[in-house]
Amino acid sequence: TTGPSDSDSSPTVESVEDNPDGGCHIYRNGYYGSSIAIVEGILEVNIIQMTSIQMTESQAENSLVDFVVTCQGSLPTDVCTVVSDPTCQVSKSMVCDPIVVTDECLLTIRRAFEEPGTYCINITLGDDTSQALASALISVNGGEST
Repeated sequence: TTGPSDSDSSPTVESVEDNPDGGCHIYRNGYYGSSIAIVEGILEVNIIQMTSIQMTESQAENSLVDFVVTCQGSLPTDVCTVVSDPTCQVSKSMVCDPIVVTDECLLTIRRAFEEPGTYCINITLGDDTSQALASALISVNGGEST
């Protein structure tokens, strides 16, 4: 890129391409323009509450837990939940869903757990330009969680 020419403040682009067959050069001159859009993105995700859903004995095949999640920055358009072993190393399941958040980033995510145990939960909120993650350990005890 060379500096502006005359009184025009647009930068000039000059490129040279070698032609290996004849040793000729091709010169191209012109102007370019571009725009940059700066987006805020999702800055932070917090799990502020985990609540076990009480179910009847006939419904007790899966334990349900509601996660209340908040975020800062732009509003998310999708949520993914990864359930892993307590060390957060071995993934057991992953669920992604589109979401609609209109004005405040406060949402409740319900997930099912097939058996009692301790799990690592990663909740990722995302939009077209960013993602943010929150993690927690949860102990599920046959319909109750702590």
